[in-house]
Amino acid sequence: MSDIILGIESSCDDTSAAVIRDGVLLSNVIASQDVHKAYGGVVPELASRAHELNIVPVVSEALSRAGVSASGLTAVAFTRGPGLLGSLLVGTSFAKALGLALNVPIVMVNHLQGHLLANFIRQEGVEIREPSFPYLCLLVSGGNSQIVRVDSPLSYTILGQTIDDAVGEAFDKCSKMMGLGYPGGPVIDRLAKQGDPARFKFAKPHIPGLDYSFSGVKTSLLYFVRDQLALDPEFMEKNKEDICASFQKTLIDILMDKLIKAARQTGIKDVTIGGGVSANSGLRDRLQYEGRKRGWRTFLPEFKFTTDNAAMIAIAGYFHYLAGEYAPLDVAPVSRMSDF
Repeated sequence: MSDIILGIESSCDDTSAAVIRDGVLLSNVIASQDVHKAYGGVVPELASRAHELNIVPVVSEALSRAGVSASGLTAVAFTRGPGLLGSLLVGTSFAKALGLALNVPIVMVNHLQGHLLANFIRQEGVEIREPSFPYLCLLVSGGNSQIVRVDSPLSYTILGQTIDDAVGEAFDKCSKMMGLGYPGGPVIDRLAKQGDPARFKFAKPHIPGLDYSFSGVKTSLLYFVRDQLALDPEFMEKNKEDICASFQKTLIDILMDKLIKAARQTGIKDVTIGGGVSANSGLRDRLQYEGRKRGWRTFLPEFKFTTDNAAMIAIAGYFHYLAGEYAPLDVAPVSRMSDF
């Protein structure tokens, strides 16, 4: 008998549902919320209301595309956290209600664990490369910047993490500072392709061990732009491509320096990236370059699995389901989670 898992993701501003059968993805539906662009960031209240409107049609569409009826589900997996509490509450409540109605177990998933396992999402007719355990994952998003040792689908150790801002937050805030719009990562990445990454220099932090810090880089850019605009009000418009390229290179240098150090210390040769910032073309190119140089086997998630999506929640939930790790019906969402 096949194991058919419905995954539900609602940690931020994307409502997503996916269906997998025995680890193979059958559907992955995402409803995004454009309303937040006007505010330059996600508004929690608006996000939770949109999830309430989207959750039923998104789940219905995921089941329809998969050719699966709700009664055929083996389990329902959902994101418990971390994320926006109101948004998480919508997904958690729906999963509990559906599980209770169908009399099937529910499985809670740490959102970050989904990103760690994105390379294990199998698709019919698509060749897949899976990293071998243990492997290192550079987990980078709007809320997290971590180097994680993955020993098995359900066993992880955080080797290093940001002590202040996440790298995705640095992209977004500096994009807003420069008047480039939201979300900032894709905009900066696009402009960086047209600029000179060696044109400008920005401060890099000196943090011991494998931890990160990005607040100083933001401050460095802020003061740089302020001083240059005082001399030439048109400086930003004239040099935005070079600024973006130089700023992006600085962030990637910081990320890769610690990842290289972690690989050297652990001796691990399988290296992956995950999270929203793993879609950045400069970071993807740099990882592959360092991999060729250092004899790593590098793994890049498909672009559609880099942003928040239910396929990664479904595959993580599948591993929990196989291990018999079910959630009680009184489980509550949490905005922060200390571990995986």
